[in-house]
Amino acid sequence: MTELKVEADAAEVGFDADRLGRIDSHFRRYVDDGRLAGWTIVVARKGRIAHLSHHGSRDLEAGLPVEADTLWRIYSMTKPITSVAALMLYERGALELTDPVSRYIPSFAGLRVYKAGSALNPATVPVTEPVRVWHLLTHTAGLTYGFHHVHPVDEMYRIKGFEFGGPRGMDLAATCDAWATLPLLFQPGTEWNYSVATDVLGRVVEVAAGQSLDEFFAEHIFTPLGMTETAFSVAEGDLDRLAALYVPKPGGGLLRNTSLAEAITRPPSMLSGGGGLVSTAHDYHRFTQMLAGGGELDGERLLGPRTVRYMTRNHLPGGADLERFGRPIFAESSFAGVGFGLGFSVVVDPLAGKALTSAGEYAWGGMASTAFFVDPAEEVSAMFFTQLMPSSTYPVRSQLRALVHQALVD
Repeated sequence: MTELKVEADAAEVGFDADRLGRIDSHFRRYVDDGRLAGWTIVVARKGRIAHLSHHGSRDLEAGLPVEADTLWRIYSMTKPITSVAALMLYERGALELTDPVSRYIPSFAGLRVYKAGSALNPATVPVTEPVRVWHLLTHTAGLTYGFHHVHPVDEMYRIKGFEFGGPRGMDLAATCDAWATLPLLFQPGTEWNYSVATDVLGRVVEVAAGQSLDEFFAEHIFTPLGMTETAFSVAEGDLDRLAALYVPKPGGGLLRNTSLAEAITRPPSMLSGGGGLVSTAHDYHRFTQMLAGGGELDGERLLGPRTVRYMTRNHLPGGADLERFGRPIFAESSFAGVGFGLGFSVVVDPLAGKALTSAGEYAWGGMASTAFFVDPAEEVSAMFFTQLMPSSTYPVRSQLRALVHQALVD
């Protein structure tokens, strides 16, 4: 594995070293008082790492520290990778953003939309607009997640076995066909709801490319970028490097989450483009730097710069933010002042969001509290890796953003 290392003195790239140090002193307290097991933080500017730190344990019970080669379940930080795959195919003419999803997944023809009633006896109406590829990229398709526990359709997902993951042995094609039997929450394009849309997009990638999702990722994204340790499962010999998952213990401290531990040790039957990958800080840094570099890194170009700029604009109708257009439930982003692009949250108004950042910052995170952001205006990127579920437990992301930006002094 290629090691991450600090590549620039803080002052060289416009940071105050002492103020950068506040990042570590702040997040050490999360470990020292038992809120987090451990973490890795990476901050870069102008393509060079200015801050890299680790603290705490990747496995509390085994007494193993977080190290540079620790493997992290990145969950929904898989979504931007799947979105990049789809836009790579768009650039090649293999799909159109306006294509009906039924062109690739025939079961998505003739979907129904929830109107009223219970999960066991819903009233539905026909779609007035087909679900299109851009609806999947923007989470405006009307799909949902079983773990939301908000709407009767969420319950219908759980009844079918889709809360976290899905029924054992079901592959991605069969999973998408199962979702197609369930009603949408709303007419496509009329609202935003965090959902399995990116998993469906992964199936579109498979059909459009004529390759399984893991093969497409490996050939067209991971190998060109040198992301040698990002995959849908962890080899037996690398399990000691995998960070353990934790949940908050009532009254303080952490409980190990063993319910999802087994799934990562074998290649999954369902390749989840919405949340299935394991990665390292090194590998995901390579991915974020490709984005920050306008689609290119070290001579390997995955996307054109105009495509990256297009993906990271707010695509919600009328320039709306998630506060106005989204359903106010769990997501890997705040809602006020934040829109959504093609696979990323996008800051449209830092003042409305009460966030120390720039308009145009794009970001996402994962269910186990991992996160990244790229601020093109300041040429800054940052990543935070830990393994605490759910991701909304502590304001780690907003604090990371503020701590990185307060250290900029040029």
